[in-house]
Amino acid sequence: MTDTPINLDSLRQRIDELDSEILRLISARAECAKQVAEVKTASDPGAVFYRPEREAQVLRRIMELNPGPLNSEEMARLFREIMSACLALEQPTKVAYLGPEGTFTQQAALKHFGASAVSMPMAAIDEVFREVEAGAVNYGVVPVENSTEGVVSHTLDSFMDSSIHICGEVVLRIHHHLLVADTTLRDKVSRIYSHPQSLAQCRKWLDAHYPRAERVPVSSNAEAAKMIKGEWHSAAIAGDMAAKLYGLEKIAEKIEDRPDNSTRFLIIGSQHVPMSGEDKTSIVVAMRNQPGALHDLLEPFHRHQIDLTRLETRPSRTGVWNYVFFIDFKGHVDEPRVAAVLEEVRLRASELKVLGSYPVGVL
Repeated sequence: MTDTPINLDSLRQRIDELDSEILRLISARAECAKQVAEVKTASDPGAVFYRPEREAQVLRRIMELNPGPLNSEEMARLFREIMSACLALEQPTKVAYLGPEGTFTQQAALKHFGASAVSMPMAAIDEVFREVEAGAVNYGVVPVENSTEGVVSHTLDSFMDSSIHICGEVVLRIHHHLLVADTTLRDKVSRIYSHPQSLAQCRKWLDAHYPRAERVPVSSNAEAAKMIKGEWHSAAIAGDMAAKLYGLEKIAEKIEDRPDNSTRFLIIGSQHVPMSGEDKTSIVVAMRNQPGALHDLLEPFHRHQIDLTRLETRPSRTGVWNYVFFIDFKGHVDEPRVAAVLEEVRLRASELKVLGSYPVGVL
């Protein structure tokens, strides 16, 4: 320690110097990104610019090298935005998401792709799939499961007849707020709009605070936020983005029943994603309707010590009382032991479809 007092002006001067150096380095990185685009385009006019496995590797490396005092996740978010802006110099990434504007799905898209991506709202999950399949956008973002209310069935069903691959995942911490417009009479609220899952995630809070209010399910939380602008007796349950976008006020914050309420979203695209070093694979399997079918399905995973992270059952469209299994597990299809397990499962199943191997969510 030194006895010399710290001079505020000298600290500000040091910050200015550091800012100049940061600016120089970001500009150098952006210039390098432009050169990468030129090299890729010269060798392959149809080159893919966004590489999920490469981005995951970079962000993991940043988090490992981070010396503080900013925490590793915050540092990774800063680099995500730098990478997003640099990628936009190479080729703007078009991303479809379940809209309208202000949904948690849009928030997940921004978290995963950064603010420089071109995000496009869709009215339904199957529209997101169609836009990606048609090539109108590079990627789509759809919700797949919530920690409180479970699986989003519409998303799983959309994979059944689709050729789309899962290219990534993002987990978003979900905070719900009770929102009102400037015209709302707060003591007269008799109707509350929100998405059905959000209403379910806030059930206990609503029972305690608004037991007599009508709960009206709508297509999205953002749609709920839009609807109350013209109704003096209504409120909406939605998140921060919807509140800011539609100019609403929070009269109660974080009203979700579970403090760990989170939603997992999938990034869907048309490409195969190479190994990143820490990956997950999703498959859908139809088993023959016979005793021990579930055991036959799971036994190879146990024998090869592959960690299952999720198992969901959905009714099959091919027959009454037949089911298909959606399975997530750690590993990549290009790993020999994973390939061996999938080959065993393929021989035992009536149908096996690999939905994709992709990096485990970094942020």
